[in-house]
Amino acid sequence: MVDPGRLRVLVEVAHAGSIAAAATRMAFTPSALSQQLSKLEREVGARLLDRGPGGVKLTAAGRVLVEHGERVLGELRAADEAVRALLGEEPERLSIGAFPTAGQLLVPGALGEFRSRHPGVQLSLVDLEPPSGYGLVASRELDLLITHRYPGVVLPKADGLQRLRLLDDPLLIAMPAAHPLARAERVALADLGGQEWICGGPGIADLITLERLARRGGIDVKVAFETHNYEVTLALLRAGLGMALLPASVFAEADTTRVVARVLTDARPVRRVYAVLRRRPSALVSEVVELLRTVAESVRWPR
Repeated sequence: MVDPGRLRVLVEVAHAGSIAAAATRMAFTPSALSQQLSKLEREVGARLLDRGPGGVKLTAAGRVLVEHGERVLGELRAADEAVRALLGEEPERLSIGAFPTAGQLLVPGALGEFRSRHPGVQLSLVDLEPPSGYGLVASRELDLLITHRYPGVVLPKADGLQRLRLLDDPLLIAMPAAHPLARAERVALADLGGQEWICGGPGIADLITLERLARRGGIDVKVAFETHNYEVTLALLRAGLGMALLPASVFAEADTTRVVARVLTDARPVRRVYAVLRRRPSALVSEVVELLRTVAESVRWPR
């Protein structure tokens, strides 16, 4: 039988990305964690981690064990919370993971209202770029995850979790204000041929969606400036460089001077934003989700 303590070590290492980082989180020495991992590998009869100078990488057996371990640890934490609830103890913390634009657009209003209602609850927020975070919710290190999905990108498995749609974030064609297409009121896919694009590299969500749209419009995509940082993208656009496919939410908070955004006339791609939580969430988590929905309903996008 797998030792729960060693299983927790494996899950912590997987989440932290390295034995040293996990050791810091767990207040142990790296050598102590390495010994526990070696014992766990002997218990299951398989190598669980490939160790390298840049950190660790899970083997196939390690990935399977982590998936189960996240659920096991989540159930143990659920048992502890259930007993505390029976004794009338309200949870003292609420931890949320969110990608940065959701952290700007949705989270402040929702958590501000939540804090006014529950001043004694300790709140925490961590930046997490999709698809990260599902395992943290399963293991109860996070109570709630706010994540997204671009068109054409496969959603991660959500075993033991529920995924609720919060809003659809339209994807717009952004360009320098001096670009010839900026003077046009209507922009179609066919108009985008021969452009230099600013977007992420292979496998990054915005490029996957852009290439999908390009195939539909019969055009080629030439990535001249590779970045998935929206601030860098906007800085390049303000300097008169390139064209980008950007979520409308980026324009709600960022400096978009000298940048023009257009809705495509023959395609309406959206980045769908979700809340990911456990199937039996606490009353506090359910309340935060409703507050997030209220804020999302107030958002108005360009048409």
